[in-house]
Amino acid sequence: MKKNQVDIITMGCSKNLVDSEILMKQFENNGYHCVHDSKKPQGEVVVVNTCGFIGDAKEESINMILQLAEAKKKGHIGKLFVMGCLSQRYKDELEESIPEVDKYYGKFDYRQVVKDLSASNILTCDGRRHLTTPRHYAYLKVSEGCDRHCAYCAIPIITGRHVSRPIGEILDEVRELVKEGVKEFQVIAQELTYYGIDIDGRQHIAELVDQMAAIEGVKWIRLHYAYPTHFPMELLDVMRKHDNVCKYLDIALQHISDHMLTRMRRSITKAETYQLVSDLRERVPGIALRTTLMVGFPGETEEDFNELMEFVKWARFERMGAFAYSEEEQTYSAVHYEDDVPEEVKQSRLDRLMALQQEISAEMCEEMIDRELLVVVDRKEGDYYVARSQYSSPEVDPEVLIPATRRLRTGSFYNVRITNADEFDLYGEIVS
Repeated sequence: MKKNQVDIITMGCSKNLVDSEILMKQFENNGYHCVHDSKKPQGEVVVVNTCGFIGDAKEESINMILQLAEAKKKGHIGKLFVMGCLSQRYKDELEESIPEVDKYYGKFDYRQVVKDLSASNILTCDGRRHLTTPRHYAYLKVSEGCDRHCAYCAIPIITGRHVSRPIGEILDEVRELVKEGVKEFQVIAQELTYYGIDIDGRQHIAELVDQMAAIEGVKWIRLHYAYPTHFPMELLDVMRKHDNVCKYLDIALQHISDHMLTRMRRSITKAETYQLVSDLRERVPGIALRTTLMVGFPGETEEDFNELMEFVKWARFERMGAFAYSEEEQTYSAVHYEDDVPEEVKQSRLDRLMALQQEISAEMCEEMIDRELLVVVDRKEGDYYVARSQYSSPEVDPEVLIPATRRLRTGSFYNVRITNADEFDLYGEIVS
């Protein structure tokens, strides 16, 4: 066990990561040394930031807690604290089933952990963070919570109602991060396009991005987790207006058949979804669309699934993820629907859908050969530098591999010509 060391382990999404980064900064301001996502935690304090979104994520978080509880029993670590979505939702159950944890915190009271460790005055971090990402990019959380009522989703149960951060506070954070060397911002929220509604009843995401883009030093802005219903089309005008707003949009569509969209309570129709995708591509030529789709929702028929396959063939999403429905207690679908699609059918549909997307992705990668792209270098791995274009978000999207025949700087931007491609990544060479 290492004295004065705090190990912080983040499970789940980038929104959790931002919370971990704030907590790390607060610990450091109070004299601790922090380590993030160590493979072998050894701190006198270990904090697990859990995910409680779907079954697999919950199981992974619980397994991590149990593993660390065992390490504590053996004296390898000191105090063990748990925070985040899982403990927000299941605090009482966790306290009863895993009492080895010193204390459980929810998603919003986690900063209390530093106060609970010391009786002396606590120095806050004033919202500043210890970035765990490469120093040239950062995640920027603009709101918390969600007011949507999708039938399958537990997020509103966990996070509560949508709360937007003040626009001035966000812009100040961007300026501070630019001073620290951040050039690229991944703008995130549970529901990005709802930003501002709780302040004055209007969507302000376009205004926010417009003002962010005007800040000197902001090289790229990328937008995540938009919602299709009542999409603010003025945001597309901002994309066209600013070269540093990436032609990229992460917008979860979930399904396409009217039958499924109605049962999922998505408040949008098949025709409206087709029209939205057409409008996105028409108003921002060359835009890369990332979406998430679901198969096996209660009541999904083979006809519903075939409609989804046809939609994916038509839309040709540049990036697409998919998952099989997993019942979440207390959600509308868990209360009102029977989980009636057999697991083997769910898996078969998921496999067929992802196989189709793999074909589309391979074709799109092939079409990139001989194109020139501006890329940022994230890191060096073996004989290659690993880079991304504006059309790729960190960790989840295809990358550009550049032979390390000359020295490149991490966090710097270069023009490359794409020379080859496979199903997942592109290969390029620096354009002199």
